[in-house]
Amino acid sequence: MTHNAGGRVSEARSRLLGTATRIFYAEGLHAVGIDRIVAEAKVTRATLYRHFPGKDDLVVAYLQGIHQMERDRIGEAIGGGRPAADVLRAIAETIVDGIESAGFRGCAFLNAVAEYPDPEHPVHKAVLGHRDWFLRTVTDLLAEAGEMRAELAGRHFIMLRDGAMVAGCLSDPAEVCATFRQAIEGLLRFRGDSTSD
Repeated sequence: MTHNAGGRVSEARSRLLGTATRIFYAEGLHAVGIDRIVAEAKVTRATLYRHFPGKDDLVVAYLQGIHQMERDRIGEAIGGGRPAADVLRAIAETIVDGIESAGFRGCAFLNAVAEYPDPEHPVHKAVLGHRDWFLRTVTDLLAEAGEMRAELAGRHFIMLRDGAMVAGCLSDPAEVCATFRQAIEGLLRFRGDSTSD
């Protein structure tokens, strides 16, 4: 990360990343070229390459920024002292808020991995890193809430989220969100028996 003399992130880097984030999410990663980002951010190509050696580095930084925003939101919910089940409900509500927001185009991470299918690519690895963190976070909360089979329930939560994010682009968001909330409530009401299959 490039900082200025005062130790802050440089304004040019912030502008580049803000521009890329807006355009990448709205239009896709491969569809947007460096020239457009440079023009809209009002910086030179040399400035872009000083902060991001290549487009892939900019894409990874975009995903890291979204990852950090999600971590911050979930951190606030966890830090509020609420019971784990209520934190999980709060996480579900942040997902609903995203689906119901103007300009919603699905999950930035699912969109990115569709464009970068090679598991060795840095963009793909950034997506997997985010998903691993999210799964661990949800699984830990489910265990804290008393779920006997927290790992399985965590995977269910992720699948419900993924389905809601995709369906939110294709169907009535209000119906998708209502269905998602009901599914999460069902998951939270169910307490798995550790001896069952």
